[in-house]
Amino acid sequence: MDETQRPLRIPLQISIYADKHNVAHLVKSMVTSLVVEQPDDPISYLISFLQRSNPECPRVLLLGPPAIGKHTLAKRLTDELRAVHVTPESLLHRVYQPKGSAEILVQLLQQRLKETDCFNRGWVLEGIPQTRLQVLQLQQAGIIPEHVVMLEAPEEVLLQRNRGKLIDPITGDVYHQIFVRPDDNTVAQRLEKGRGLSDEKLLAELQHYHCEVTALTSAYQHVLKVINGDQPPADVYQQALTFIQTRHHFRTPRIVLVGPPGSGKSHLARLLSEKYKMVDVSCGSLLRSVAADGSDLGALIQPYLDVGCPVPDSLLMLVLEARLSRLDCSCRGWILHGFPKDLQQARSLQVSRHQPNRVFFLEATDDVCLERLSLRATDPVSGQRYHAVTRPAPNSEIQNRLQTAPEDSAKAVTLLLKQFRVNFAGLESVYPDAIHLDAEQDPYSVCECLESRLYTN
Repeated sequence: MDETQRPLRIPLQISIYADKHNVAHLVKSMVTSLVVEQPDDPISYLISFLQRSNPECPRVLLLGPPAIGKHTLAKRLTDELRAVHVTPESLLHRVYQPKGSAEILVQLLQQRLKETDCFNRGWVLEGIPQTRLQVLQLQQAGIIPEHVVMLEAPEEVLLQRNRGKLIDPITGDVYHQIFVRPDDNTVAQRLEKGRGLSDEKLLAELQHYHCEVTALTSAYQHVLKVINGDQPPADVYQQALTFIQTRHHFRTPRIVLVGPPGSGKSHLARLLSEKYKMVDVSCGSLLRSVAADGSDLGALIQPYLDVGCPVPDSLLMLVLEARLSRLDCSCRGWILHGFPKDLQQARSLQVSRHQPNRVFFLEATDDVCLERLSLRATDPVSGQRYHAVTRPAPNSEIQNRLQTAPEDSAKAVTLLLKQFRVNFAGLESVYPDAIHLDAEQDPYSVCECLESRLYTN
């Protein structure tokens, strides 16, 4: 093949380096800034951008219906994050306008966020956008949040909060006669009754908000956290802060699933592979495939499979390195299960060119694993797999011909579980930052938990 037409292969070391230094996020930020700003001298602009840019600066939208406590939460968050608190009122006050159109508001916001304090410290934007049109205007202006917090609460709760609103005339902090009281008696004595909306006005604004909330949710679904505002303020604050301090990083997934037999590794890998198009690498299936392909390596592996003995780690690593080096794994990422099973295998993987960037430990008790495996059987006619509890055979004819694999017998499963428990401490020592998941939930719940941690720090 002509070298000019040969597919470009990105070395594995480049992928590891890019993940480590979050290169994808950096390039995305640079290109976004160029497109939005369109500077006359892009090179000088990018140099300045890199010198000033701080990827850890918060860029937060705080949304929710009126009277839910956005202002109080925003003030607490900006104090903690040392960010700039931006509100529609503060923007309009700068130009001495009590009100302004959506276009004027976005223009003022765009100017404000370019100022040094917002650029260097980040910002928490309270109450904007309120409509789908404003969302589009923000996007066109290049105002892209890293996190969006949306508060929600029942209508009756919002009405109660609106009626008991109290204001500190010195600081402007908002309190409530019942829900939020100041700890300082001096502050409590100087509180004044806040000028809340009438019930009719509040209900009208709530109706308008509910008409727009679906569009807001849809626009920011990839960076959105919905929090129940009908909780103690400290709980709402802690949930919001935890979410904001979670950084999303793009990385080519190199995932290892570790768990006892019966914890659902294969099923989970298949779900993730179907959704994210990453390569499902089952160590057992891979060994059988190589043994059947007629290669020299396969000829070395086949005798071990014939007698049911473990394949030596040296051969295992040769097979894995060959598979994980292929183009589909390099481009789409991979999810490996069935390896590593012990300390030495984990160390071998860590010193290879294929270090995982996410390791998940699936946790399930021996009783649950034993029930899942020992009660499953296969129909030799259709190839369908059934389970005595979760998926019984549809009729007695199929039930009578079901066969249980030798490796699924209670004795065999118990032995495998014992081996896993013995080796687990070694795996934990190699992967101290592994994420632990409760694998006793249904597979789709486990998958959702894993997905929430797939691209976060």
